[in-house]
Amino acid sequence: MMKSETSIHKWKLTVTIIVGFLLLFISFVASLSIGAYSIDFSKVLSSLFVQDGSKDEAIIETIRLPRAVVGMLIGASLAIAGAIMQSITNNPLASPQIFGVNAGASLMVVIGVVLFPDLAPNTLVYFAFIGAALGGVIVYYMASTGGGMTPVKLALAGITVHLFLSSLIEGVVLFNETSTEDVLFWLAGGIDGRNFGDVQILLPWTLGGVVLALLLSKSLTILSLGDDVARGLGQNIGLIRGTSAVIVIVLAGVSVAIAGPIGFIGLMIPNIVRTLIGSDYRIVIPVSALLGAVLLTISDVLSRFIAFPAESPVGIVTALIGAPFFLYLARKGGRTT
Repeated sequence: MMKSETSIHKWKLTVTIIVGFLLLFISFVASLSIGAYSIDFSKVLSSLFVQDGSKDEAIIETIRLPRAVVGMLIGASLAIAGAIMQSITNNPLASPQIFGVNAGASLMVVIGVVLFPDLAPNTLVYFAFIGAALGGVIVYYMASTGGGMTPVKLALAGITVHLFLSSLIEGVVLFNETSTEDVLFWLAGGIDGRNFGDVQILLPWTLGGVVLALLLSKSLTILSLGDDVARGLGQNIGLIRGTSAVIVIVLAGVSVAIAGPIGFIGLMIPNIVRTLIGSDYRIVIPVSALLGAVLLTISDVLSRFIAFPAESPVGIVTALIGAPFFLYLARKGGRTT
């Protein structure tokens, strides 16, 4: 029986990874092909390997390729951040958006842009880190008081803090009318207009966060079983949670700094992954990264059709997909099964 279950699990894992990479390739090529200026599939593939100086190649290499890479990096980062948060809180509703991390990071980035308009994008990342930490601490404190954290209390605390911080953001924007349209578009969550400079900002933070998450994955698996079990197995719960919080702040903060507060990826993907392949975070972390990259890349492609040929924020699509999923989880009390 055990061998049969193990075989089924390996089969499901293999299928999930193969399908994930296939979807990632399809969505990546679609991201390079689809837009106000359409480019043939064959031309997309050839431009990745052969340079001919054509207009198609210039569009792909300077506009669409960095946009696709940014989308994959941010999708992976948000999915991993959500998986970590759900492990350390033992709460399937935990995510950067629900925990106020995205809203806090957004507020500090907007303040940074308003107060220091000439600030370099790589410096704004540090503003995002401070805001992400602030938002997460406030929500965690509110959700943990009065009998401990529950999925419903977390959701209520997260929504309350999110609305409060969002109102502060709106106030800051209204009192500073310069580039209001660009800021509002960014606040909806968008990756259009990203370039290889943004990739250079994202890449080291994302890779560092992913490596730390993988190194911590075994401890996260044990911690997801509950504090008592983790202590009994000799785990330093304080150290694990502290390190995990730093990883979440880095991954979510840098994502918000580059693309704005894109929601629901960190909520949906880890829950889907655990339903498909179980709760071993040595597997959950990399598979969440893969499927998170897929979801955001596909969502970005779909966002181009909302007001075609004009651009629409990808956050609209992730919200349309994620809001029903959130309501489904909340209705079941945070259980996915």
